[in-house]
Amino acid sequence: MALDNKSNGPDKGVWKSGKGKGRRHTKGRQLEDQAWGQVRDLLDAEPRDRDLLIEHLHLIQDEYGHLSAAHLRALAEEMRLSMAEVYEVATFYAHFDVVKEGEVPPPALTIRVCDSLSCELAGAQALKSALEDGLDPAEVRVLRAPCMGRCDTAPVLELGHAHIDNATPEKVHAAIAANDTHAHIPDYETYATYAANGGYATLSDLRKNGDWEAVQESVLASGLRGLGGAGFPSGKKWGFVRGNAGPRYLTVNGDEGEPGTFKDRYYLERTPHLFLEGLLIAAWAVEADRCYIYMRDEYPAVLEILSREIAALEDAGVVAAGYIDLRRGAGAYICGEESAMIESIEGKRGIPRHRPPYVAQVGLFGQPTLVHNVETLHWIARICREGPEILSSVEKNGRKGLRSYSVSGRVAKAGVYLLPAGSTVMDIIDAAGGMADGHSFKAYQPGGPSSGLLPAHMNDIPLDFDTLQPHGSFIGSAAVVILSEADRARDAALNMLRFFEDESCGQCTPCRVGCEKAVKLMQADTWDQGLLEELSSAMVDASICGLGQAAPNPIRLTMKHFADEI
Repeated sequence: MALDNKSNGPDKGVWKSGKGKGRRHTKGRQLEDQAWGQVRDLLDAEPRDRDLLIEHLHLIQDEYGHLSAAHLRALAEEMRLSMAEVYEVATFYAHFDVVKEGEVPPPALTIRVCDSLSCELAGAQALKSALEDGLDPAEVRVLRAPCMGRCDTAPVLELGHAHIDNATPEKVHAAIAANDTHAHIPDYETYATYAANGGYATLSDLRKNGDWEAVQESVLASGLRGLGGAGFPSGKKWGFVRGNAGPRYLTVNGDEGEPGTFKDRYYLERTPHLFLEGLLIAAWAVEADRCYIYMRDEYPAVLEILSREIAALEDAGVVAAGYIDLRRGAGAYICGEESAMIESIEGKRGIPRHRPPYVAQVGLFGQPTLVHNVETLHWIARICREGPEILSSVEKNGRKGLRSYSVSGRVAKAGVYLLPAGSTVMDIIDAAGGMADGHSFKAYQPGGPSSGLLPAHMNDIPLDFDTLQPHGSFIGSAAVVILSEADRARDAALNMLRFFEDESCGQCTPCRVGCEKAVKLMQADTWDQGLLEELSSAMVDASICGLGQAAPNPIRLTMKHFADEI
């Protein structure tokens, strides 16, 4: 049957123009020419490779102080990624400020006040409150932040990219007035000085005539174990990685985020080339095609030092241009877990992988990967230069080797102390000049919040690998925080669980929900110990990675040793 539109008048009928109803553009945020041009100018000749997403987000954040929706859309276009991929990465990391349409960008200046245990003991909360009351929030933003690796000078804050040690409101106001917002570079041993004193001679000899298996045996003979916290025998990793077909990579875990830990920063701000030579020796041993250093964003001075000195190595012909790739974290404690770090280097959210396969087989970009901690590589250089006896000949309390203890809290002189691995907490307190004036020893954290709290009467345990496990704790990264009778163990434990709650990557329910639930339960006047123990068991048994598995340690040890407080 024919349709007659004329019967309905000239402007009516079955066929309509659809004017005003059709879509004028594709779904989603539209690409803005101005923002696209700005992003292209920032990236300039930089590669648009997928793994550089976080580096490019840093470029935008540094330039504009935030990540606007328009810039994120432009970056997605420039890197040929979906908006969802860019957005999920940008919102995962604490140091990126994503600003949607219609939202007000953050002020030009941000102050991050550390609220981890050592800084809290030193008055961080009062400092933060004083700054919030004394500064215009439209001009300066004051935020809480996790450990900045400067526990020896607590309380600490970061003003822009400048750290203020032993911070006070007066120091902050003076720094703002002077526009002192950039990282301060300490004096350190440069390439020229290091090389003049025989540096890189060992590497050169090994490259010419070395036997990697002999070097591996020397490292094993020294007793060196991974100093990021896991304690796996360092030399054994080399054989695992080298046994797999290449290309192979070496990654350095410089994300020293365990509260109370600052040993890696201490060494890198003084002798960066000892670490870099160790890195290149390990890379030679496994025939690594490339090395990646993943350094936390909270260490801007270290990032600048390494950038300068890697360039010096390239200029001197020690390495080819681009062989060492320095990557900048963006504020995520979970990236201290090796597979989460690898995900972040690949430009993704730092979410731990399920294992097996292990990273020695399937690591960075799906290839065999050797992962070492900064201090581990520092010792590898020294072992190759001075022999395994540098560690194996030191013995105390039946333990062999040396340990770098990061010591803070209620001691007279907080700092990094190199002591025999069999040292007790009393040895460590003595090395730090004793207790601070007016304080008496009550408790200690032997290896970061993951290790929980032990009472003062347990003062004869060697703080080393394997010695603390029978007591429900472990040495971890040897971050020792001393508490006094002026402190409550329950408050310290709550500080630790708040940190874990904030830093959980959220991938697995036992950790994500467990930390949140634990914090709520621990705020009660009287702890429900049965429920907390049930929660702890679920977290230990079912969490994917070490964060959720170790988070209950402060709860359990506080209930066991400080029951009178809860």
